[in-house]
Amino acid sequence: MAYVKAASLSQLPEGGALGVEVGGVRVALARVGDEVYAIADNCSHRDFPLSHGEVDAEACTLTCEWHGTAFDLRTGEPTCPPAIRPIAVYDAKVVGGAVWVDVG
Repeated sequence: MAYVKAASLSQLPEGGALGVEVGGVRVALARVGDEVYAIADNCSHRDFPLSHGEVDAEACTLTCEWHGTAFDLRTGEPTCPPAIRPIAVYDAKVVGGAVWVDVG
């Protein structure tokens, strides 16, 4: 698959997350400094939307609001229980003020 426009950069606040659908896939976008990350928008523990969670810019993680597992935005690996399975990570880039994601 190719890159698809997921959102405008202005929709994604610094240190925040946004849930979007890209090519039929639920994706959580997260912005840390000048970097934008795209990961599966579901906790591998209980399928709760990660886009409702909190971004930790220093640790580069997104924490599930429901049970507290933090996922590394770069690798999708959980950094603490209760989740033990990683989630998908997608390539993301910013071009012309828009966030583009490749879920292929």
